[in-house]
Order: sequence, then structure tokens, then C-alpha cells
Amino acid sequence: MKGKALNWEDEEFCTFFMVKFCPHDLFVNTRADLGQCGKLHDEEAKRLFEQSKPTRKKIQYEDDFLRFCSNMINEVDRKIMKGKQRLLLMNSKLEGRPVSKQQEQVNTMTEKINKLLREAEEAGIRGDVDQAQSLMQMSDQLKEEKDELVKQAETNGWSVTAEIAAAQEKQMEVCEVCGAFLIVGDAQQRIDDHLTGKQHLGYSKLRQAVEEMEAKRHSPVKVEERRRDDDRKDRNGTTGSTAAVAVALETIIDDAITDETTGIAITSGTDGDAGAAMEVVDTKAANAIVITSVKLFQKSTISAIGAITHAGVSYHV
Repeated sequence: MKGKALNWEDEEFCTFFMVKFCPHDLFVNTRADLGQCGKLHDEEAKRLFEQSKPTRKKIQYEDDFLRFCSNMINEVDRKIMKGKQRLLLMNSKLEGRPVSKQQEQVNTMTEKINKLLREAEEAGIRGDVDQAQSLMQMSDQLKEEKDELVKQAETNGWSVTAEIAAAQEKQMEVCEVCGAFLIVGDAQQRIDDHLTGKQHLGYSKLRQAVEEMEAKRHSPVKVEERRRDDDRKDRNGTTGSTAAVAVALETIIDDAITDETTGIAITSGTDGDAGAAMEVVDTKAANAIVITSVKLFQKSTISAIGAITHAGVSYHV
């Protein structure tokens, strides 16, 4: 970039990174890995982008980012729905399956083991180390007995699939953020590991970004801006030369105004009609006022605008 002024509109810069962040950075070495981004992530370009005034290109970048993130969220939402359907199907199979005597014994032992583990954890929290160790030993012994019972049952021709056995021992649920399968009532450490995992944090960041951008776009200020933009588009599509003037006005004002003190005089070029002239003092509101003046021209018999005078210079349309 040496010898050339940095421009955030240059194609080598990642548009996603400038808008908020690049989704390619969120899921590295996970199942949702998007691969390496082919664009540059430049902090200076991002700063210039954030400081720039709203333009069609800037809004387009934001739209592209919002669309990409929304598509990723829609995909994981479908995964979440399928995961829930799978659990429902698994539970329905378990409910309709005849329970054998051996299976009842395994279920009973599993409940006792889980109870002992909970009591051991509570004893540890109270600081009763001896009690906690004693309960853990009882739990381990009961687990060995359960494993032996399962082996004997399999030898006698009774078997339980790994998926059903796991479902019997641990109730599962689907994470509403990233779609991962979780164990209901799992140890807090495992829950924390999941919540701080790269994939969960990545989808959480995507959802938060989309919510923030949509909330901003639906704010009263943004709604009014979009209404004005729609009005301008309607005028551009229904009026011939005046529509072209509206576009030219916006372009000239964007390019010409460099300070906040110079007024803009808009005069009619039709038969010297002086009644169409007006002056804009607040250049920050120039676009809105100028577009209003175009409305006035359209409502009258004037079909075009002759010139725009800015800082003593006339811009002919």
C-alpha cells in the first residue's frame, strides 16, 4: 500500500471484517470450520469504514454480512430441529420397548450410581472428604456389578445398543445455540467447557451480531431513513428528467459539500422561474431538504432543475 492512500473500498479487504468480524475466524479447527478467509483483515481499513458516512456500498457490505450470518444461523437452527426430532424418536423407541428383568436391574443400578455420585459431590462441597471418598467407592463397586450384569446378559443373548443404553443412563438435550448434544444435569465443569468452546461461542457471536444489526435497522431513525430512500426510489422510477435530477442532486451534494457553513442555492432552469429557488443553510440536512425541493418541483409544472450553486460555483444539470 506504499505510495497509495488506503481505501476501504479496495477489493483486497474483507468486507465482513470491516462491518463487524469475519466468520472464518470463529470456527477454526471445529466441525463448522469455514476455512481460511481469502481477504485482508486490516484494522486501518476497518477504522476508515466505521468512520465513513453511509453510502450505498457501505450498506451493501452490511447487507452481505447480515445475509451470510443469517444463512449460517438458519443452517444450525435446522441442525437443532433435527437433533430434537432424533431425541424424540429415541425416547419413543425406549418407551415402546419391552423391558426385560436384566434391563430393569441395569436401570435400577444406574439410578443408584447417579444418586451416589450426587451425594459424593455434595459431601465434597461441604468439605467432608472422607464421606465423599466412601460414596465414590460405593459408586465404583456398584458400577462394576452393573458392567458384569450387562456382560452376562449379552452372553445369554440379551443386548442393548450403545445408543439406547446411553439414553437410558443419561437424559440428553440439544444446545439451543450451537446444536450440540448435552447431558441434562451434567457436571458444571463439562457445562462450562461447552459454553466456552469455540463452536458455541462462534454461533453465539453470530446470533448477537444479527440481533444487534436488525434492532438498529428497525429503530425509528433507520425506519425514517429507509422511508425517505423508498420515496426517492419511487420518484426516480416515475419521473423522467426530474428523476435524473434527483440522482444528480444527491451526487453533487455528496461530492461538493466540504464544510458546514456554505449554503446551497437551487434554482429552476425553466423559463427563469424564480419562484423555485431556495437556500439550504444546514448542510448536514442538505440531502433531506434538497429531496423535499425536488418534490416541490415535481408537484409544479417545472420539469427540470437548471443549476446548483455551491460556494459561488454553479453545477448545471
